[in-house]
Amino acid sequence: MFFASLMYGLGTQFEILGMSVLVYAQTRSAFLAAFAFSIGFSPQLVGGALFTSLADRLPPRVVYTTCMLARAAPGLLIGALPGMPVAVMLVMVAAAAMIMPVYSAAVSGILADVLKGDQYVLGRSSISVLNSSSQIIGMGIGGAILVLLPARGLLLAAGSALVLSALVRRGLPPRPARQVGPLSLRGTVRGTMAGNARLFRDHQVRKLLLAQWLPLSFTTGAESLVVPYVGSLGKAAAAAGPLLAATPAGMILGEYVVGRWCRPAFRQRMALPLAVLTCLPWLLFAIRPPLVLAACAMFCCGCGTAYELGLQRLFLDSVPGELRGQAFGLNATGVMGGQGVGPWLTGALAAVVGPAVAIAASGGAGVVSALALIRKLNGRTGDNRAQDAAAEAG
Repeated sequence: MFFASLMYGLGTQFEILGMSVLVYAQTRSAFLAAFAFSIGFSPQLVGGALFTSLADRLPPRVVYTTCMLARAAPGLLIGALPGMPVAVMLVMVAAAAMIMPVYSAAVSGILADVLKGDQYVLGRSSISVLNSSSQIIGMGIGGAILVLLPARGLLLAAGSALVLSALVRRGLPPRPARQVGPLSLRGTVRGTMAGNARLFRDHQVRKLLLAQWLPLSFTTGAESLVVPYVGSLGKAAAAAGPLLAATPAGMILGEYVVGRWCRPAFRQRMALPLAVLTCLPWLLFAIRPPLVLAACAMFCCGCGTAYELGLQRLFLDSVPGELRGQAFGLNATGVMGGQGVGPWLTGALAAVVGPAVAIAASGGAGVVSALALIRKLNGRTGDNRAQDAAAEAG
């Protein structure tokens, strides 16, 4: 699972960078280049709304392998077939992105089956650290590949990494599907929509979903304006590189410290202050801080994203067992969808008020959402306390 997560992270970063460079080289359009950058995120909203029930209706190994091979196809085809129209390339990447909530649901379901109690949170924390590391490593390796090869070579590397990720199937023990019944497109869509509706009707589950979605969406929207902000200071676009690396670096530290060194009860109590931390430093951008101070603020924002570790046990305990995979897929859909929609909204605001004010406004909205949602989720059940005691004793 660690190897697969690393290969998936590298492949995704290679594809994002390669698509942006290739589309810009063919069109010379900054808008289309930015659109290519986010095309792998927004379509996940559709996939999460229609297909995530497959994570419970099919065996996990089948879901995992199929999703990885489908995700690898755009990079391999675009890299191997020169002259492909930009519209076709974007449609291929968008179509592959639609199935990724099913993959996320399958992976989270496997972890929840294998790791019990607080071990699940620690496992998720370790994979999150690895994913954040792969963002930094992937961009660095991707930039080095672009020095030696054209953008199509980087896309071929992306597809190859994702194919390697699919090979982890051999290491996964066979597990049956959680739900038994005939498969059809209509049944899958209806089952997914009915399952999502059932999850949203649960007050606790709905609050937990929104608490995991909104602060991250607002902080991603703020982060998307870093390059225009650097430009507004009269600096070259390359100066944004250290700032963009600061957030995943903070995520690595936050996930490691909170996941490894904090006890379950304390981790849950820290969910609210950490959620505020992931958005509050963006308010500093209202006074147009210099790059060093801005990088420090973004590092703190990254550290705050560890607030999710304090909510994951609550979420795991709140969802019905037969909908566990779909619930994880729905959560991943909201997170990734927010990463696609957030930049569009803050970008539109920045066109009116400028990047610095738009960044601060997005951070302020994130703080409000955290205070409104997470402060109501600190209640813990007796089962939580018993499991926490066992985990701490262990």
